[in-house]
Amino acid sequence: MKLILSLMASIALAYAANAQTASITGKIVSDGKPLAFASVGITGTGFGATTDSSGIYIIKNIPEGNYLLRASSIGFNDFEKQITIKSGENILLNVTLTANTSTLNEVVVTGVSRATLIRENPISIMSISPKAIEQTNESNIIDVLVKNAPGLNAVKTGPNISKPFIRGLGYNRVLTLYDGIRQEGQQWGDEHGIEVDAYNIDKAEVIKGPASLMYGSDALAGVVSLFPFIPNNNDGQPHGKFTSEYQTNNNLIGNGLRLDYNNEHFLFAVRGSYRIAKNYRNAIDGRIYNSNFDEKNLSALIGYKSNKGFSHFNVTLYDNLQGIPDGSRDSLTRKFTKQIYEGSNDDIKTRPVVSDAELNSYQLSPLHQHIQHYRIYTHNFYQIGNGDIDFLFALQQNIRREYNHPTMPEQAGMYVRLNTLNYGLRYNAPKFANIETSIGINGMFQNNKSLNATDFPIPDYNLYDGGMYVYAKWKYNKWSVSGGIRYDVRQVQWNDFYVKTNAATGFDEHTISDTSNAVLQFPAYKKTFQGMSASLGLTYQATKQISIKANVGRGYRAPNITEMGSNGLDPGAHIIYLGNRNFNPEFSLQEDIGASARFKNVSADVSVFNNNIQNYIYLTMLVDANGNPITDAQGNKTYQYQQASAQLYGAEVWFSIHPEKWSGFSFDNSLAVVYGFNRKTIYKNEGISGEYLPLIPPLKWLSSVSNKFQPNTKCLASLTPKIELEFSATQNRYLGLNNTETPTPAYALFNCGISAEIKYSKTQTLQLQFQVNNLLDKAYQSNLSRLKYFEYYSQSPNGHLGMYNMGRNICLKIILPF
Repeated sequence: MKLILSLMASIALAYAANAQTASITGKIVSDGKPLAFASVGITGTGFGATTDSSGIYIIKNIPEGNYLLRASSIGFNDFEKQITIKSGENILLNVTLTANTSTLNEVVVTGVSRATLIRENPISIMSISPKAIEQTNESNIIDVLVKNAPGLNAVKTGPNISKPFIRGLGYNRVLTLYDGIRQEGQQWGDEHGIEVDAYNIDKAEVIKGPASLMYGSDALAGVVSLFPFIPNNNDGQPHGKFTSEYQTNNNLIGNGLRLDYNNEHFLFAVRGSYRIAKNYRNAIDGRIYNSNFDEKNLSALIGYKSNKGFSHFNVTLYDNLQGIPDGSRDSLTRKFTKQIYEGSNDDIKTRPVVSDAELNSYQLSPLHQHIQHYRIYTHNFYQIGNGDIDFLFALQQNIRREYNHPTMPEQAGMYVRLNTLNYGLRYNAPKFANIETSIGINGMFQNNKSLNATDFPIPDYNLYDGGMYVYAKWKYNKWSVSGGIRYDVRQVQWNDFYVKTNAATGFDEHTISDTSNAVLQFPAYKKTFQGMSASLGLTYQATKQISIKANVGRGYRAPNITEMGSNGLDPGAHIIYLGNRNFNPEFSLQEDIGASARFKNVSADVSVFNNNIQNYIYLTMLVDANGNPITDAQGNKTYQYQQASAQLYGAEVWFSIHPEKWSGFSFDNSLAVVYGFNRKTIYKNEGISGEYLPLIPPLKWLSSVSNKFQPNTKCLASLTPKIELEFSATQNRYLGLNNTETPTPAYALFNCGISAEIKYSKTQTLQLQFQVNNLLDKAYQSNLSRLKYFEYYSQSPNGHLGMYNMGRNICLKIILPF
């Protein structure tokens, strides 16, 4: 009946539109900033509009009468107002929407086709706000996110190298997005981090669980989505931000500058940063040789916008000189030694000790890596009728040089260039019968080539990848159901790859024309992988404060290049990798159940999951008949990829106490645990001798207490002290087979800090941050630190004590917006 009356009213109004009509126009804002794509409509009629990027809306041809006008935007409380329209009248009505703080109002865009409230998204996902990122002081952006997202961890190779792991899975199982673009930078490698400017990341989202439906292969474990800053001050005035920090442990100096402009139709931003650090230190090892780095970033954005959508064009440049620690030491003093000879002339027992001057220097050693990453991409979004279209196109180039020849420092050991073309097209159809439907395609083309190199862990290859998906969401009252299906195809191909010794240098080189006396390191290969992904989930809004969700997802991942084709030394990783060209794709089936609550005095989230993986690929160390690691002359160990069924399950819990009457106080706690098992029959009940999966983080508990004071003074806007406890339990479920891993003792770290906001103008505040991480200078080793296994004594058959993580670190940061 309501539908019939609504249709009759719309017909009557449309008929009456031929008579003299009126219009309503205005601006919708929140906290003084315009809200783009907010909905404004006259209830029970077909008259309505959507705000443009400036928050402006206009509704035309409205017949006279009495109406209820409603304005809404996702994450905000609705606005309603009774209005009377008279013939020929032009009404100006500005609206201020308030954030919906009493419900689960966080909005996410990763893994969905439209901006969606977390409480309406059945997938386990977290949003990390700009303020949380700015107020977390770590050595790189992944470590910042780890502090803010339970279930997210990082495999580390020193302060500046962190690879994201979600619920015990990482590398090519976790997809990193930068502004919606797949980050493609040889992410299978251990020895380099994510090639992004940490000072330019405005916010982030983390999907915990299969996201292959939207992104295809490599999102089997989840997604880390990084969003660079986009200008949002629509006043036609130049703005900017200067960030500067200093960290005492490795004497890190970091500076970043951003300039931006935004008016009614055009916007631009230019950003740059420079970070440099010495070798980090701890109470056991002193300074860790070759853990220093020198990182530079530059990027630019230019965009056009209208009331129908936007087009953004971006360029980014990343350049990083990064040390390569190998852990060689003198057996008597435990001081670090350095390699100065090649091959058989390099005797670990007689390597010279690194001087104090070299340890305490910003200057990198000749044995380091040089990583460059370039992007040029465009992101376009436009409304088409009642639907919209989203188009992404990107070109990326990643160049990695790893210098490991002390007698010829200018000669790279590994020198690879990866070119990637990314594409994505999605159409969101008009909403029909409470159903939102989207269809899309995305994928990439890749070409990888070794240049002037002497080590060849992987072949030159071409990769073609594409997938098509359909996604739908149905919402009715308190229920929301969403899901979809996707089909992917990936083809990987390479030709015969020959290697021979260069008589002049004594090093290996790639040869194409002259294959006499050459070794066929990579026989020709061509294979096509196919996979289906799917997801189905529902949410139930039990009350305004409580949301319940459940999801079942099937993920797909094709083997990466090193798993299929590797056959040689990766100098930066100090590992000889052996692949298997007969591997099949991984398929996962994960079940998630979660609940969220937001009350005035307390908030909480809980999520439990179970993940079964077919054809799980993992590394195990090779040993000789006596059980000793198989190594080369420089002590580099040999690892081979294996494949088996696997199961991972666990839970994450987060709760926060924030009494309404105690404004500014917050007691936040998070706990995450995951267990991983190799389900191969021969390892059943074998425990550390093969039953447990590698690189599984131990139980982790993070607890913090903070209080934001807001004194009524002319200069000081706020003052926020904070104390924090970070506890990691003992990890005695490890892959001990062939000494691949060792147990890790529990440890607890205490952190404390204080931040202040100082008014320096009527509209701007300067942020000052002081933080001490590892206050008690605890000597510890993380279960996910690769440096734990890097140590070679000159005279010690069992000498693998490894390197410890960072000791006490005092961080000072200044953030100056203008």
